[in-house]
Amino acid sequence: MSSTPSLLNLEKNFLEAHEGLSSREAVEEANRCLYCYDAPCIQACPTSIDIPSFIKKIASGNLKGSAKTIMSANPVGASCSRVCPTEELCEGACVLNHSTKPIMIGDLQRYATDWARHNETVLFEAGEANGKSVGIIGGGPAGLSAARELARFGYAVTIYEAEKEAGGLNTYGIVSFRLPQSISYWEVEQVKKLNVDIRTNIKVGQDISADDITSRHDFVILAAGMSAIPDLKIQGEDLHGVHDAIEFVKETKSGTLSHNYVGKKVVVIGAGNTAIDGATCSVRLGAENVKILYRRTKAEMTAYDFEYEFAKQDGVEFRWLTAPQRIIGNEEGKVIGIECIKMELGEAGRDGRRRPIPVNGSEFTLAVDAVIKAIGQTRHLNLIEQFGLEHSDGVVRVDRKTLQTSNPRIFACGDIVFGKGVGEAMVVTAAEQGKQAAYHLHEKCSSVEVN
Repeated sequence: MSSTPSLLNLEKNFLEAHEGLSSREAVEEANRCLYCYDAPCIQACPTSIDIPSFIKKIASGNLKGSAKTIMSANPVGASCSRVCPTEELCEGACVLNHSTKPIMIGDLQRYATDWARHNETVLFEAGEANGKSVGIIGGGPAGLSAARELARFGYAVTIYEAEKEAGGLNTYGIVSFRLPQSISYWEVEQVKKLNVDIRTNIKVGQDISADDITSRHDFVILAAGMSAIPDLKIQGEDLHGVHDAIEFVKETKSGTLSHNYVGKKVVVIGAGNTAIDGATCSVRLGAENVKILYRRTKAEMTAYDFEYEFAKQDGVEFRWLTAPQRIIGNEEGKVIGIECIKMELGEAGRDGRRRPIPVNGSEFTLAVDAVIKAIGQTRHLNLIEQFGLEHSDGVVRVDRKTLQTSNPRIFACGDIVFGKGVGEAMVVTAAEQGKQAAYHLHEKCSSVEVN
């Protein structure tokens, strides 16, 4: 009997890995909550969800009220219930950590938002039109959050999205077995129902100019996220079997993957969350062996701890202090191996991180069939410069309180401003920045009208 996974089995591998709570489990868990006054879990949540309130509503059977409490604070609260590092945030701050175990806040948040999704519940309404127009570049978590809040204030909002569907990272960049596309699509629909005009397949700077955007709208919010994964700048990078991790995950989510990974050996370069996604996707596609190569140590790894543990449970191997030198191909131009070198950590650089240094004579070769690049992403430098905004190496400079850029009519939020000490690249922090950009834009617009 063949042990080769069937296509059907591989598709099953991409179903959600973690089951949600049953109704009984949710109520029992909700009743464990102490409903703390001045709850530390609220303080630990970047979007300041009133966690005791939404949990109490679950306990009392008011699921619509629970979902509305969540989504009022976090417009992508359904996605965040699945992808937030809750053990570092809300659950990590739960007072029950000192006695028993923390409340399963993420699972309860998922339970309430899933109820709203399955019941096609409309949670919000657009505000009375105020005659002002806002253009938002990027329909990811930051852009959607800004759009949702502005629509509730009465602005005419247009989102310009480069991809076929809105949702950004949540739609295309997080693996299906952690975040199915249907969750992100529901959050997008919640925004659309507020009369937000979402125009997809439009690349600002190519299909429409920055000048056109600024002339069409009273204000602009730049929420374009990150760009492509950069080249490794090593020999063999153009061989068949070398892939961009972002595109790789996107193909698995959209069902367009054309590569066969069954029985193959795969190497992933990098150790962030995207690298973990590339590795765990490869396992679920039937790869025989998957290794992550990282030129630093586990201590410098940027992936969340729960992502790391998840990958280990999937059988992913980690090779620390290992860097690729060249990718080896056969006569047909296909990947057959990768030459690596061992590293050691030297003095800290300007960013405070110790620099990896090659160890002479430590070269070795691994037999591989595919290489997945996951070494960070480049910035939308050309787009930023078309808008004439001040930036630092592609990180848009903003007022840290108001998120206003060097152009008083343009605000920026999300990945395009993360870095250089401004924010942390998480879905939940992007959502909060989108909200804050909307609030400060509205405040500025209101003050201009008063003056």
